[in-house]
Amino acid sequence: MLLQCGMDGGAAREEAQLAAACLRAETLESVAELNELGLALLGEQAAGAGSQAAPLLHEVGALWRRLDAAARRRAAACPYLLLDGGFADRERWRAPPAAQVAEPAGAAGAPFFTVPGTVEAARLLFIYAWHLARAESAAARLLLGMPPGCAAAIGACTLRHIHTLAEQHPEWLRPRWLAHPALWRELLCAADSGETRALERARLHGLTMLAAEARLGGAAPLPHGGGAAPALQARRPRATRPPGYRRM
Repeated sequence: MLLQCGMDGGAAREEAQLAAACLRAETLESVAELNELGLALLGEQAAGAGSQAAPLLHEVGALWRRLDAAARRRAAACPYLLLDGGFADRERWRAPPAAQVAEPAGAAGAPFFTVPGTVEAARLLFIYAWHLARAESAAARLLLGMPPGCAAAIGACTLRHIHTLAEQHPEWLRPRWLAHPALWRELLCAADSGETRALERARLHGLTMLAAEARLGGAAPLPHGGGAAPALQARRPRATRPPGYRRM
């Protein structure tokens, strides 16, 4: 069960509502815009997927491809980003660009995206992450699953550094929950159907997973690709309250 990685449904629902209330409307609009871009990229990648493509593309690629514009907007309206750039891996953001090298094909960090728009998507996502890390670190945790130590490392980068990283490392860009196709299937099917309650449940499951990963990421980097670390299967972290929350 997806919720085994986090909180029970009632606590997670409460946290989702409180988190959304803490975020500014323009912040959520930017998230939705980036998610739409990411879904378009995923659909394009799935359309050209061959036999050697990532398993996730074979599992849910047909769902990505069939979403119409309205369904894509519904899927994009999650209170978190659907793509990841390794925002729980502090070391990759601390090293200067000259010291970074792309991982070879076939390695654990081999690119997921190979379509032409990958670099531009990585640039926008990295700049947005940098902005949140500098200006809204609490939002960075909620929206990107970024632990405080990673937020500090990313926020310390210069804008030129961020641009250089996007140019040199578009392979860092991946879908969240690469090892959890069931979560993606739930979200995409709910978006395709337009059923409000199904969409709410799917978004809540994603928020629960992201919150658990962010807490775990504060202690150690997560595997590239956004999959849950093994410890997430065995522990049920307590719900955390967004800044400014007070129990009545």
